[in-house]
Parts: sequence; C-alpha cells; structure tokens
Amino acid sequence: MPRIIFAATLVILLTGVYLPATWAQDTPAVATLPANEGIVVSSLDTAGYTYMELINGGKTFWIAAPTTKVKNGDHIRFVENMTMHNFTSKTLNRTFNQLIFVTSTQVKVAK
Repeated sequence: MPRIIFAATLVILLTGVYLPATWAQDTPAVATLPANEGIVVSSLDTAGYTYMELINGGKTFWIAAPTTKVKNGDHIRFVENMTMHNFTSKTLNRTFNQLIFVTSTQVKVAK
C-alpha cells in the first residue's frame, strides 16, 4: 500500500494534477477509470470548443468538447463521437497526435 501511495504522489507531482482532498480519499491511487473518463491535466478554450488533456491510468490523451467550464483536477466523463489522428487546429496553431471529439461532457462531483 505505501508503494501505491508513493507512486500516486509522484504522478501528481510530475503532472501537476491537483486532486481535491475529498476525491483523493474516495478514489484508489492512480486508478484506471472507465475508458470514457479522465482527470483534467490542462485545458484550452476556443470559440465553441474546450480542448482538455486528460489522464487515466497513467496515460494522457486529448479530447475536444463543446465549450465546457473545467479546471485542473476535475473528473470528466465524456461521450465519444470520433477520433482523429494528426489533427491540426488552425485556431490553436497546433497539431494533436490523437484527438477525441466528444458530443458531451460531465464533470463528476466528488462524493
């Protein structure tokens, strides 16, 4: 158990993820969430979209959702529409190796 706590602390420190105290108490360290969920590491807002970098089970990935108010550490559930590879956002002037377009998101509230 101490190794899991140490590993979770290390991941949090290295990724800069802030986890609310209540969430951390109710969730196993470095838990693998369902495939359509993740913890917000960073986000970028553009006209009509919010791009979110999520972490799930130690893996990070990006989603693009209709404009959503999120903050780092939020637990997000999403409905996947399609995945694009080497997607270039002209608005952000950035290419994503993989970007999951989603139709809706929900910020999960800690118990």
